Parts: sequence; C-alpha cells; structure tokens
Amino acid sequence: MSPSKRAEAWAATVQEWFDDPRHPGRRVGWATCPSDGYERHVRRLIVRWRKRNGQQCFAALLSTLTPPQVFGLLGESPERLTDRHAVALAYAYLYDKRGGAIEIEIKEDKQGFGLARRNKKRYYAQQMVVLLSALAHNVVVWSRGWLSEVSKIRRQGVLRMVRDVFHVCGFVEVGAKNVIRRIVLNGAAAWARRCANPLRALLKQEHVRVSLGET
Repeated sequence: MSPSKRAEAWAATVQEWFDDPRHPGRRVGWATCPSDGYERHVRRLIVRWRKRNGQQCFAALLSTLTPPQVFGLLGESPERLTDRHAVALAYAYLYDKRGGAIEIEIKEDKQGFGLARRNKKRYYAQQMVVLLSALAHNVVVWSRGWLSEVSKIRRQGVLRMVRDVFHVCGFVEVGAKNVIRRIVLNGAAAWARRCANPLRALLKQEHVRVSLGET
C-alpha cells in the first residue's frame, strides 16, 4: 500500500477533525486504528486538503514526540496542552516549520551536481560519489557566505550557483612556487562584475589580485 493510500485508509478512523486557521481548507485529526509494527509509541496525525482541481488528498505525519515536547520546540505555552485542537495543530505546525529543508537540499544537489547520472555499481565508488557531493555542497554553501556582500547570491540555490556563478570564465595567473598572483574574470559576465569586489576583499590578505580583464 502506498503512503498516500495508507494515509487515506487511516483517515477513515479519525473521529474528530480540526480546521487549520493558518491554511484554509486544511484539516487535521488523529488516526485511531491500532499502530502495530513500531518499536516505540507513535502518534499518527492525518492531514487532508483539496487541490485546485477539487481532488482530496491525505498525508500521515508520524511522530514519537510527546505534546509537551512539541510545545517546547514551538515555544508554545504549556497551558494549551489541554486544548485538543491546539495539540493537533502543534504537530502539524512543527512539521511545517521544518519546511522540508533536507528534501529541498537533496533535490537541489541532484540537479546542480547531476547526481542522478553519476550512480556507480560498486559500493566504494558510490561511497566516494556521496562524499564528493557532500564536499561540493559545502563549497557552494561556503561560497554564498564568502560572497555575502552580493545580495542576490544569498538567494541562489545549488543549481544556479553551479550553472551561473561557477561557470564564469577567466584564468588564474600563477607566480613563483605555484603561488596564485592574480585571478582574471570575464568582465562581460554579469556575475563576474557582481562578485569581483567581494572576491577582492576575501583574497586581499592573500595578496591575490582580482580583475575583470583589465590590466
């Protein structure tokens, strides 16, 4: 049974639905059928809503957290623990606050680094791909911090960073003992012009000169 079908089946056991004031049309309720097969006690919150085409959708949120723990994470007053409506919504809001960040990052990494086309047959080769992708992800995140003076770069995801920012062409001038002396970026590229000053500030202590093709 697929997760959506399982959630729909569990929805039939919900005895009381609560409207979500933050998301009109969304309702939440607790599944009351036996929850076998879990090592720990699991609370199952069912969420239902309608798409624009009128189709009704269901999702199940499974949690081992107790209501006091959820309220503590949300910073809610423990006085509301006796309110069944508030408790049910608290679990939904805690999940909403999570925002699916890790799923979004994984999706961005797959798109930006082309991971879907880099699967390896051997375990150790695949493990190396995973480690290199983690390093690449960190470099992208660090780069956004290094270039934080550029306001637009803070909103760029992995795909745009790799495709637009990291694809700015240019060359590196190396001096004695393979020490980098100068980085020359393509002055015709918009991202090169935006990133030049932050790069100059970043590399100033290293005595590396950053230019846009000018001598």
